[in-house]
Amino acid sequence: MKTNIKTGLLFLAGITLASCGGSNKEDAAKAAAAPQVQEYKVVTLQPRSATLNTDFPASIQGQENIEIRPRIEGYIEKIYVDEGAVVKKGQPLFKINDPQYEQAVRTAQAGIKTAQAQVSTAKLAVVKVTPLVQKEIVSKYELESAQYSYDSALASLAQARAALVNAQTNLSYTTVTSPVNGVVGSIPFRLGSLVNSSTTDPLTTVSSIGNVYAYFALNEKLLLEFTKDSTGTSFSQKIAKLPKVSLLLADGSLYKEQGRIETVNGLINTATGSANIRARFSNPQGVIRSGSSTTVRLPNAVKDALLIPQSATFELQDKRFAVVVDKEGKTKTVSITVMENTPGNYYIVESGLKAGDQVALEGVSTLKDGTQIKANVQQPDAIYADLK
Repeated sequence: MKTNIKTGLLFLAGITLASCGGSNKEDAAKAAAAPQVQEYKVVTLQPRSATLNTDFPASIQGQENIEIRPRIEGYIEKIYVDEGAVVKKGQPLFKINDPQYEQAVRTAQAGIKTAQAQVSTAKLAVVKVTPLVQKEIVSKYELESAQYSYDSALASLAQARAALVNAQTNLSYTTVTSPVNGVVGSIPFRLGSLVNSSTTDPLTTVSSIGNVYAYFALNEKLLLEFTKDSTGTSFSQKIAKLPKVSLLLADGSLYKEQGRIETVNGLINTATGSANIRARFSNPQGVIRSGSSTTVRLPNAVKDALLIPQSATFELQDKRFAVVVDKEGKTKTVSITVMENTPGNYYIVESGLKAGDQVALEGVSTLKDGTQIKANVQQPDAIYADLK
């Protein structure tokens, strides 16, 4: 009897333990299946003032791009420079074969000596005839004739001197020099090439790069935004008041010299809706070469604007969205509109968000409405650290 009682008690205890073990496992399974609240970085939007940058692709042209052409006909005898060489104003570039021009100078010099001799002879005749006329030994006709011969000899001397100057000028053209300080471009001709003033290709091109011009295009709307707040009564005065612009070189580095916008094309291109802009940059070290591609960076000062990092938004069907996090930590996707051509890494929000809204900074394209998250609030100074 006692044995049966013990057996029954053991059986009941086993059932109780099994029941308890099953309940714990179910609770653990439910806990594992419950969605985990993920942590996301968020920031609270507040109006702020900043200087944002807008970049525009630009092409560089030297202040002067001068084609070097021969003024006389001849064979290239010497080439003093190589392509890409930096030259000074007046520095020899080419030598053109010049025997005929040297001979022309010698001939002109001889002509001057002949003319000088004729002048001396004519003058002597005038001196000789003058007293004879005064004494009425010969008629005045003889003196006038002698004087005319003297004047003619003087004119011949002047003509001979002009011929010498012309011959010397032609001789000087045999040495082709650089008209400006600059950089030598390509040289399509070689020694022995026959060239003349009508040759299609220039001997070379010298680009003056002490100052360089950056050409880029600005659409009409952005041009108005940049100029509407500038002081000045005329458009040229507004341009003069625009802030200095920067230049990004081909390797992405920032050029140390800042430039200024000098001109804006008076016509808006109807095909592109933009105007051509020219900015001038000093280039004392010759770092920038004509023909290179760069980027012009325009600063844009904004006041009390609502800025959101571009990475905190996403685009869907030509609309832009951001994710707002409410006080309970639940998400809501909202459609926003931003200013066109917003510069830098930020958007200027025009509608859809307001000051005080808390927006998610990461994973915004995957967050669904109503998702419970743990907000990791970021300090605005850290998020907008690159703004000035």
